[in-house]
Amino acid sequence: MPVQLTRRTILTLVGAGAVSLATPLAAQDTALRLAFIPQENPEKLLGDIEAITGWLASEIGVSVEGFVTIDHAAAVEALRNGDADISFMGALPFVLAEAEIGAEPLLSEVYRDAPSYTGRIFVRRDSGIGALVDLRGRDIAFADPISESGYLYPLAEFVEAGVVKGPSAAEEFFGRVFFAGGYQQAMQAMAEGLVDAAGASQYADLLLTPQQQAEVTWIAESAPIPSHLVIARPGLDAALRDRFVDAMLRLNEPEHRNKLRYLYGPDGYVRADGAAYDGVRDMARRYGLLE
Repeated sequence: MPVQLTRRTILTLVGAGAVSLATPLAAQDTALRLAFIPQENPEKLLGDIEAITGWLASEIGVSVEGFVTIDHAAAVEALRNGDADISFMGALPFVLAEAEIGAEPLLSEVYRDAPSYTGRIFVRRDSGIGALVDLRGRDIAFADPISESGYLYPLAEFVEAGVVKGPSAAEEFFGRVFFAGGYQQAMQAMAEGLVDAAGASQYADLLLTPQQQAEVTWIAESAPIPSHLVIARPGLDAALRDRFVDAMLRLNEPEHRNKLRYLYGPDGYVRADGAAYDGVRDMARRYGLLE
């Protein structure tokens, strides 16, 4: 049964998801603490975190520690509690964290020369599914209940098509709705035939094997979404925050670009423009997630 997204539900998710796969450090003068969300296999992500935090520590001049949260909600809770200073996050969780705890946007990811991307509905090529209406009574996996490209924007395509009334009515159209915990998990469930479709980022098929990529396609694409971003908790020391931002921007330089693969693989970073997320705020209000 899908989660009905309301403001109360979001707060419940934030409280319930506050468990990480590693224990963050407690003292600000000990380390800069980074929270990572599990968009891909958490085991691989842990190795990536070790590589990038070591480099960041050498650039910033303080120890940098990273940990993987269970989901977006746990990352927000870590920022709220001071267990994390900075988090990598999607646009929808950011606007919720902004409203709830005053989180500050620092950096936006760039893909293919643009700080935006889309959400898509993916299916297997041999499924016989060619349109959204064909998924009536079928099972679908989304990435995360507070993900824009991994839930809200793909689901909005069903609403625009007139086959789903809204998030609370999804169960009336689909057979079952699953939240897989990340892009890769949702895509694998679809590719392996465990569900009939997956809602995820337009780039999520790149998380599949080459053979699986050849076996899947997409049947619907959302409006452009502001890209994932890096945000900070309120009250983070301004000088430390600025040193972190400067170090991250150095990843755009040719000699450091190979390290971007440790940070979900964007083409680079730009300073975040909070106004660019107004459309996401409007979408969140439309679905009752923001007042």
